Amino acid sequence: MKYYAELLGQTLKKARIEQGLTQAQLAAKANVDVRTIINIEKYRGNPKLEVLFSLINVLKIDAREIFNPEMPGENPAFQKLLFLIEDCSQEEVNALKPIIEAVLQALRQQKEYYLQK
Repeated sequence: MKYYAELLGQTLKKARIEQGLTQAQLAAKANVDVRTIINIEKYRGNPKLEVLFSLINVLKIDAREIFNPEMPGENPAFQKLLFLIEDCSQEEVNALKPIIEAVLQALRQQKEYYLQK
């Protein structure tokens, strides 16, 4: 079994399960055959770039997890937040910006308060 096939299968399966998707649901969202998902998760097959691209985008996976796993990654929660923001329209970003700024300000003030105690 090749290392890259195992890494790809594990990464896709983990992301799919975290998002509560069945193999069939993921296949439908990525517009691929369910057998493709099954084969990838069983470390078989060599998906075409179009398939891989679609799966990475649907699952919001950082491609570095698959193509450069040795690279020190950022916090997974941070990555998920970035993917959520990147998926927003400009209008949504404009609406979220003041909310995020206010939450950050409150969290940082709370942190300062507890550090002073």
